[in-house]
Amino acid sequence: MKLPNPLQTKLEQRQVNNALRRLPSDNSLVDFASNDYIGFAHNENLFHQTHQYLLDNNIKTNGATGSRLISGNHNLYQVAENFIAQFHQAEAALIFNSGYDANVGFFSCVPQRNDIILYDELCHASIRDGIQMSHAKAYKFRHNDTEDLQKLLLKFEPATRNPQLATIYIVTESVFSMDGDSPNLEALISLCQKYNAYLVVDEAHALGVFGEQGKGLVQSLGLQDQVFACIMTFGKGLGCHGAAILGSAELKSFLVNFARSLIYTTGLSPHSVATILVAYQHLAKEKETLALLKNNIIFFNQQKLRLGLKPIFVYSKSAIQCAIIPGNDKVKTIATQLQQHGFDVKPILSPTVPEGQERLRFCLHSYNSETEILNVLELLATFVF
Repeated sequence: MKLPNPLQTKLEQRQVNNALRRLPSDNSLVDFASNDYIGFAHNENLFHQTHQYLLDNNIKTNGATGSRLISGNHNLYQVAENFIAQFHQAEAALIFNSGYDANVGFFSCVPQRNDIILYDELCHASIRDGIQMSHAKAYKFRHNDTEDLQKLLLKFEPATRNPQLATIYIVTESVFSMDGDSPNLEALISLCQKYNAYLVVDEAHALGVFGEQGKGLVQSLGLQDQVFACIMTFGKGLGCHGAAILGSAELKSFLVNFARSLIYTTGLSPHSVATILVAYQHLAKEKETLALLKNNIIFFNQQKLRLGLKPIFVYSKSAIQCAIIPGNDKVKTIATQLQQHGFDVKPILSPTVPEGQERLRFCLHSYNSETEILNVLELLATFVF
């Protein structure tokens, strides 16, 4: 059946703008595109250990059989959530089916009518979608700009002086997915303390990358007790699927009662939860792989400086490195050239990022060699200059 005319027009406009999305095919190119930062997604030992864990515990169920509140809350959930909470030095952890579900669930139910959400303008779509579903009032502040945030806080001074009037939530990410940069978390916490606000941090791209044992940026700075909620996503550094919200036992209870993306969906299968648990157990004793990733990030930054590429890159000390190349046509052309030379580097187009901020996104991994990093950057230099 033919699409309705308005839908067809929107698709055609995407085509005109050279921004039409298509599902890519699998390839054998050198990986500079995936979020598998420390190689857990392709780790055969983790695969076999997960299977053995299920066998050892006589778990032979393929599916959860229902939502967690009905029949899907199998025992593995409690084991995994206890381990995750202890690992992250949190009072409680609650597993969701995905990072998207976690953010939509949290932001759609926790902030109440008349509450105020102040969020970084570059926060992920899942955060923004959850905020749109909330009854709270929401305002964005300039990216990583604490001065702009403070101006907003002063604007709502009655609420900051009297928290009974409204609760204020400040929302950021520890590593931004399209820039790879990080906020000044200490400054944000100082503002929260000064203005009686609650800090919420999405750690999706920090887990497995920052801190001792890859615990994330919040813990690496020793700030876990001063953050109201952390969202940990498992589809990146942990190499599997799902997410958890870290916080107090009371917050966990509230989410179980009011987060619709948890209440009204079938739970993860025992195999999925076992994969999360085994991956966390592996991360707890992982050292060499984390060191390799850290060294590759340092080497990448050194080489982009040496090759004169630093001015086009967003400042980042994370595994995400982005070169700004304005224009969908130009950035897609350079990405195609890199792919033709064997490197899987993806272009990020508008409207995913603002027009004029189109970019090449390089994701670094523990398994990338220095030769691969050097070669892809030398090619980039020849295509850009």
